[in-house]
Amino acid sequence: MPEPDDRARAAAGASALQRWYRPSRGLWRGAGWWQSANALTAVIGYTRATGDTAHAGVVETTFRRAPRRRDGFVNTFYDDNGWWALAWVAAYDLTGDGRYLGAAERIFARNEEGWDATCGGGLWWNTERRYKNAITNELFLTLAARLAQRTPDPGGRYRSWALRAWDWFRASGMTGTGGLVNDGLTAGCTNNGRTTWTYNQGVILGGLAALYQLTGDRGYLAAGELIAGATLATLVTPPGAPVPGILTEPSERPGARYGDDTQFKGIFVRHLHDFYAEASHPAYREFILRNARSLWEHGRSAANQFSMHWAGPFDAAGASVQSSALDVLNAAAALTAGCGVA
Repeated sequence: MPEPDDRARAAAGASALQRWYRPSRGLWRGAGWWQSANALTAVIGYTRATGDTAHAGVVETTFRRAPRRRDGFVNTFYDDNGWWALAWVAAYDLTGDGRYLGAAERIFARNEEGWDATCGGGLWWNTERRYKNAITNELFLTLAARLAQRTPDPGGRYRSWALRAWDWFRASGMTGTGGLVNDGLTAGCTNNGRTTWTYNQGVILGGLAALYQLTGDRGYLAAGELIAGATLATLVTPPGAPVPGILTEPSERPGARYGDDTQFKGIFVRHLHDFYAEASHPAYREFILRNARSLWEHGRSAANQFSMHWAGPFDAAGASVQSSALDVLNAAAALTAGCGVA
């Protein structure tokens, strides 16, 4: 039986995603503000994984037009800002255009304002300063590390922030006893026991991979391996399922209504792929390919749209869930082509 053409599958997913793109706004119809940052990142990832520049024009179009909605790509939510900053780092990696890296640096400077001494450190979720959560701090850490790698970083500002953010995150208690990262902290600065979303397991892997690249300290990889292992063991369809071992959001169930969680699984796989580049466990590669192929075979419509359920069945499509699916198709295409995706 011939091997699947992962590049062609990613191309089909990318083309379907772009049916939601609105050039006049530089955003994807039906996707929220931060989800559009992830859609942009997925299109950039597709371009890098395949070499196909058919959709590359959305980078500049989005850069010029999306700020009409949010000046400088920032709002009152520090996590939203972080998604856009990482998208512009990816755009810089694709194009070498310093404007994109400059945008990411300006967003980082805005997010620095969200860090204070409450709970010993860490960023707040938003400017109301009522909640310190995992994703905001994972994004801050990952962004700091990637900026340290790509800028002159005078005085080691970005490097210092990346190291400081990880030291705080590791000591914060947000990683539960089962090895998965919970959503955030209580007002009393303890693990709140809330949902272990897949993206909270993923973004930290990208940050830890970048920290390893910066320092050569394999302790960062060891920390990531624990989180990745817990995710692949527990946040998946069970052995007795029709399609076992497929990434599953804790919120997934028949008839459920979804919101932001439609975006999360692709984010996990995107960052697992980054982590795999440094911690080359065969299980990570096999997991990515298994999920991409299950999605294509069981979660796809005739129009090459994808649903929330990577093990099937197909139910409903949208820009957010499509860009999440594109992330795993990109990773599979990169793996089978021997290319990298940022």
